[in-house]
Amino acid sequence: MRPSAEESFRARVWEAGRTWSRADLPWRQTRDAYAIWISEVMLQQTQVKRVLGYWPAFLDAFPTVDALAAASTSDVLERWQGLGYNRRALALKRAAEICSGEHGGRVPWGYEELLALPGVGPASAAGIRAFAFQEPGVYLETNVRTVFLHEFFSGRDKVPDAELVPLVERTCDKEDPRGWYYALLDWGAHLKATGENPSRKSAHHTRQSAFEGSRRQKRAFIVREVLAQPGVEVGEVKRLLDEEQRQAGREEVEAALFESVLEDLQQEGFFRREGDRLLP
Repeated sequence: MRPSAEESFRARVWEAGRTWSRADLPWRQTRDAYAIWISEVMLQQTQVKRVLGYWPAFLDAFPTVDALAAASTSDVLERWQGLGYNRRALALKRAAEICSGEHGGRVPWGYEELLALPGVGPASAAGIRAFAFQEPGVYLETNVRTVFLHEFFSGRDKVPDAELVPLVERTCDKEDPRGWYYALLDWGAHLKATGENPSRKSAHHTRQSAFEGSRRQKRAFIVREVLAQPGVEVGEVKRLLDEEQRQAGREEVEAALFESVLEDLQQEGFFRREGDRLLP
């Protein structure tokens, strides 16, 4: 990108950020790395309007890293219900335990230390550093990706992130990465809401599979039942799941599939099995 083109792009980003600003989002009112980390995880694969209802309540329940680390897994999962992708909650809990034990109850500043935490990928690590610590980096999430695809790859499809990363890195405002990425996020959200989603041109774009009737839906149902009825019998969970399937016009769940889902959830740490009972 020529210097003049880079300057023009920066000007457009800042102008779009002012025009489509979502500065009232509550996680933008803090520099607390823990609170920002929670928002970054919640916003993965979840709409902003849903996160708005969960982020304050989660922080009220677990106001610090140490509080989250000390909480029971079942309490964390209960607070997470409704956000989906429960693995994120388990990863948060495990990461909090690491932060509490190895980082003095703080979210680390270093990029590599952040990446070492369960559930924290390159985008989350860069986001935490930019929004909490005002550190520049490559924050390449879906709305940011949308802007770069719209501006520089309008005539192409299947654009790999390898081509976007150098542009994101070079254009990042080193003096105000926090404001810069908020502007990109807001412009990207506007583009996705008002026209054809440019992020579909990404080689990494995937459509989210339907939830109803999926394995994810069965996992979520089982986790909810175990949290609601600690010690519930396996057979009762199967009966309740089959009943929900029938009410939705679907066939009962095959025994092998049910046991496979149950085994996965146990191995991932959602609950344990004692005889014929499931305990969070």
